[in-house]
Amino acid sequence: MRRLHDHAMLLVLALLCVLFSVITIEEQPATSPAAAKALADAVVKRFGPGAHVLVAARSQPEDQAFASALAAALTEKGANVAQTVTGEPRDALQALRQLAEKNQALDAIACSAAASEWLVFADAATDFPALGKPVIMPPQSTRWPTFLTTQNLMNVANQIAVIAIIAIGMTLVIIGGGIDLSVGSLIALAAVVCSVFVRDHLGGKDAGTWGMIAAACAAISVCALAGLVSGTVITAFSLPPFIVTLAMMMVASGLSYRIADGQSIDQVPETFIWLGRGADFAGVPNAVVLMLALYALAHLLMRHTAFGRHLHAVGGNRDAALVSGLRVKRVTLFSCIISGALAGLGGVVMASNLKSGSPTYGQMYELYVIAAVVVGGASLSGGQGKMFGTLVGALILGVIQNGMNLANITSYDQRIVLGVVILVAVLLDRVKRRGI
Repeated sequence: MRRLHDHAMLLVLALLCVLFSVITIEEQPATSPAAAKALADAVVKRFGPGAHVLVAARSQPEDQAFASALAAALTEKGANVAQTVTGEPRDALQALRQLAEKNQALDAIACSAAASEWLVFADAATDFPALGKPVIMPPQSTRWPTFLTTQNLMNVANQIAVIAIIAIGMTLVIIGGGIDLSVGSLIALAAVVCSVFVRDHLGGKDAGTWGMIAAACAAISVCALAGLVSGTVITAFSLPPFIVTLAMMMVASGLSYRIADGQSIDQVPETFIWLGRGADFAGVPNAVVLMLALYALAHLLMRHTAFGRHLHAVGGNRDAALVSGLRVKRVTLFSCIISGALAGLGGVVMASNLKSGSPTYGQMYELYVIAAVVVGGASLSGGQGKMFGTLVGALILGVIQNGMNLANITSYDQRIVLGVVILVAVLLDRVKRRGI
């Protein structure tokens, strides 16, 4: 029972994954190498080893891999692959036109499930009589949860990346007994500063890699400065963090609208999306890799440095920390600076993902971030919290939203369910801490 309490949030996450896996089971298009081999077998069995086949698929990476595997399997079995098309219907139309001009008859059009629905193939026999009457042959579909598809799981991880990154800083602030309501507006400020810097000072769409890195650093620095200002006011005048960060939220929002003139800024190069949409590590999104690296560093910071121990002490009992000689103000100030800097980094990631900067970014994100931290086991009273728990909390929120979207649950009902799950998770965490 004790072990169950210690892993309550992981249990909640696992149960949610099971729930959404069950309710999203449906027919899935097959794109695996095994599916490509099975389709090649079906083509050769129906038309013989000398069959003339057109291979077609969309331009998505998994479809391209399927088309390559299918073409290789057909060739290996003796079939004649007239052409392989990976792209859009217009690309398939051009391929059919070229084959018709050569009077190349086709026995079959072996294609991915999505390509099999292209109207250009349905009208091929009528529009291009020289091709004969090719049979459209897609792979057999399989029943599998949409929630558990590789693409969807990557989407969940990528979608929570910004929230999870900012939640690291929020965890530090909450463990120290504070709160930071400004992170949502700092997302917008960072996105705008980064995009404006690229547009006005680095050549816009012709900006280079080092220029974009400089713009990102400038945006993060601005937000770290905002955290420094908030932390200084809090520590110097002993003001409530709630009030100070609420004021900073309004200031940051106003600055972002002022800098951007209320407009979205999209004069950035194509390579600007590398951080937000790129996937250079075995297909794992770059933003997710960054998120995991930051959590590893944050874990080391909290578990193996004096700052981590002092932060827990300050949040647990501020007066006792002062009597013990801890530099309470410095610890609080440092946590505010980190929170601001990570909010700025989150804004840069969001700007990269959306390929633009806008003062409307980050709305309500402060609430999602705080929810992730609390669901992950941190106490709003301070003194308690773990980075791993925060990551699990962010995953719980991401899974809930993604799963309900897949299940076609309305946004109104999603808010109700999300609130109930957060409440249950917090109650489980409370039970765990009391050791019941």
